[in-house]
Amino acid sequence: MLDESLTISALYERILKNASKVNELPTIADETQELVAECLNNLKDLFARIINLGIFSPNETLEDISTRDLIYLSAPYVYSEVQGRLKTIDRISRLQSLLEAQKYLGTFIDLLNRYQIIPAEEKNLYDKKTASVADFAKRRELKINQYKKEKELRARIEKIRKDSGQTPAADETLNDFDLIASLLSHDSEKGDDEDPYSEAEEVLRETVLILLRLNYAHACTQLQNAEQEIALLKNAPPEPENEPPKDDTREKRKQEERNDWRLDIPVAGGPDGKGPLMDSAGRPLRPFTILPSDAGERARLQAQVFGPDYRLPTMSIDEYLEIEGQRGNIITGGGPGSEAAPTSKEQLALDAEMDGTVEGELKSEQKRQQDEKWAQFTDANPRGAGNTMNRG
Repeated sequence: MLDESLTISALYERILKNASKVNELPTIADETQELVAECLNNLKDLFARIINLGIFSPNETLEDISTRDLIYLSAPYVYSEVQGRLKTIDRISRLQSLLEAQKYLGTFIDLLNRYQIIPAEEKNLYDKKTASVADFAKRRELKINQYKKEKELRARIEKIRKDSGQTPAADETLNDFDLIASLLSHDSEKGDDEDPYSEAEEVLRETVLILLRLNYAHACTQLQNAEQEIALLKNAPPEPENEPPKDDTREKRKQEERNDWRLDIPVAGGPDGKGPLMDSAGRPLRPFTILPSDAGERARLQAQVFGPDYRLPTMSIDEYLEIEGQRGNIITGGGPGSEAAPTSKEQLALDAEMDGTVEGELKSEQKRQQDEKWAQFTDANPRGAGNTMNRG
């Protein structure tokens, strides 16, 4: 139950504190979802108070809004961020949650555009879809500029907190909710008689504007992600319980067609009690092996089941060499004995010197004919006749 005595700044400070806790806790935890529900209810009450108090008016310009009220422009962005942490269990609830977050992101962006808080250059760049920016250098430049702005923003906030006595711890990291809360708490500590034109007031106002620009960049990114996810959810096939009933006849025919190509359909009967091997059309119904009718051949095939997957040798190496030698496929000779043995020409000259024998005369005649043929060849082909090189 919300305390009606809380001021609008105290209410927003409580919302930001709980939202920061939600950002650090796991989404599925019951404690997280309790804080999410509390934050969303408090934010709706905050919106009602902002409207009742008339803090923002379409007739006002940015200069007409006080620095104290300027921080409440971030409320729709906070609502969308907290809405994104809402746990959903099915596609429909997720789609509804995304549409709700998308609505508040659009409201936040419209508010900043209405008061012309975002420079034209940043607005043109943030309004583009990330996927449509083909130049990677521009994407990188955008991220660098956002990072520089964030560093500048954090440095200014830390200075404001330090000046107000809120020195941060060494390991403290501030998220968006902590940053907004820091500016809100600093603004609430000022008195009503604070000079709106003082230097501290100008620094605070500029910091709030930079924070809103940073939130604008985050909101554009979140909006693009939400639009993509919404499109996926809308185009996704229906869930099983919502699927329309299928045509039983068509499904049965498809199942029969699939069964035509299956070999493991359990059908009762058959020669081995496991069902028939083939149907009436001659198509196999289950795996089977065709074996020869000869018992010896079946035994031979059975013995080869666990044998090697290559052919074993059928003869020894010596038997193979003997057969090849008989075929004349082996060259013999050579070695020291062959080197000392005379050549065919030398052996013919030795045999021709065997005078008084018939074999010697035959060898002598064979040697004479060989010498005569060589003499005729040398007469027809003088030395160097075949050399056609180096002639002038």
